[in-house]
Amino acid sequence: MPDIVLTTLNARYAHAAFGLRYLRANLGELRDRSTIVEFTINDAPLDILDVLLEQNPKIIGVSVSIWNVEPSTKLVADLKRVRPDIVIVLGGPEVSYETDDQEIVRLADYVVTGEGDIAFAELCGSLLAGSRPSEKVIPAPLPDFPSLRLPYDEYLDQDIATRVIYVEASRGCPYRCEFCLSSLEIPVRQAPLEPFLAAMQSLLDRGCRQFKFVDRTFNLNLRVSAAILEFFLERYEPGLFLHFELIPDRLPDPLRAIIARFPPGVLQFEVGVQSFNDEVSHLISRKQDNARLAENFRFLRDETGVHVHADLIVGLPGETVESFAAGFDRLVALRPQEIQVGILKRLRGTPIIRHDAEWGMRYSPHPPYEILQNRLIDFTAMQRLRRFARYWDLVANSGNFVETTPELWAGRSPFAGFMAFCDWLFETEGRKHGIPLTRLVERIHLYLVETLGRDGQEIAELLWRDYQRGGRSDMPMCLRQYGLAPASTRRPQSLGKRQARHGLVPSRPGEE
Repeated sequence: MPDIVLTTLNARYAHAAFGLRYLRANLGELRDRSTIVEFTINDAPLDILDVLLEQNPKIIGVSVSIWNVEPSTKLVADLKRVRPDIVIVLGGPEVSYETDDQEIVRLADYVVTGEGDIAFAELCGSLLAGSRPSEKVIPAPLPDFPSLRLPYDEYLDQDIATRVIYVEASRGCPYRCEFCLSSLEIPVRQAPLEPFLAAMQSLLDRGCRQFKFVDRTFNLNLRVSAAILEFFLERYEPGLFLHFELIPDRLPDPLRAIIARFPPGVLQFEVGVQSFNDEVSHLISRKQDNARLAENFRFLRDETGVHVHADLIVGLPGETVESFAAGFDRLVALRPQEIQVGILKRLRGTPIIRHDAEWGMRYSPHPPYEILQNRLIDFTAMQRLRRFARYWDLVANSGNFVETTPELWAGRSPFAGFMAFCDWLFETEGRKHGIPLTRLVERIHLYLVETLGRDGQEIAELLWRDYQRGGRSDMPMCLRQYGLAPASTRRPQSLGKRQARHGLVPSRPGEE
């Protein structure tokens, strides 16, 4: 039986806990006395408790994040009721700041704040040697990142076959955006390049083809980012998929030249735009060259096969509905495949709270701590924007309505047109979740034909082509009256399901 169990509740099974693997890899001589046991937030609490207690550990380390803090609190409470002798050690972003008022911290024995790769190992060594530190909250000294043992051997073959494999070539962020936890970190530290690439080769040799880089600023160090891209380009095989977070206004010609050589669908760039409002960006200490950003987007969409996922935030201090709408329209014009409309969250420890009084920022006290209203956007308007974000993800980001989505705003502002559809859909359905795809097809057809006066045959043909993008052949009932013939699509073989729907090239009947 292991003395140390590392555990967490992932958002879903496909997400493998990267931090736990770093902790185990750096336990030193205690590594072989440890194990990783993962769950999801949907698992039954008593089943989780049963599995953990079956291990009969002396120490349980729990990784706590914004999405799992509530079920994790219940888990820790039950653990201490049943086995108060087991030492519970917490870590993770949710318990690294503002620990005084957290119930889960009160329940646990110890909390390691910050990057705990080494501090956790030292704490476990002391505990197993019979020495208990007097302080509950243990601030972890910043580890020497280049000297850490890389965690990639901690991924099991089953992980590689079925789960997202997270990797990182750097830690930290040089920017100070006040809504982000990275604004609190020491500037960027790089992993030694050669050992990192050797670890990537090992993952490739084991069959890994999908890599999600968690670096906050992958394209900050151009020498390193170019070397990593060249490494994977030289080893390209169908099925390879690489996800990176990019600084939106930093894409020099040497990096562009490498990116343009990748086959379509291999690269996905998550690009944090957040706001086009210069005054808002100044308020939250964010630096961004919007003209250069726009040029980079045009390059990515016109000259590469990159799948672009862009982020905007609703509720930032100083941002009105009108200025957000203008930014949204501006981003739509740059044609990213996906626009993630995120609602501002008040993450523990972030300096965004300095705007609370002036801008009337009011957040929910419950995870994920989303903004409820502010001085410029009242609760009712914020709710409309929250519905807008949900429906946009359901319709536009899903890739299920690639051709049809622009028809929802034809001839008008994308924001205004899609918001009108959102208001109609919510009034019609009365819900944001649990709308089946076939029902959504029916509703979009009804809205475009009866509310906007579009030609039923034309809209039916668009919807039918879109519907088949996911490999579907069962025609929705509302389209059957239009005598539609099966259409085919040319599917890029390397694309994932969601990216494939965005990337499919429609073929009309008679086209090859």
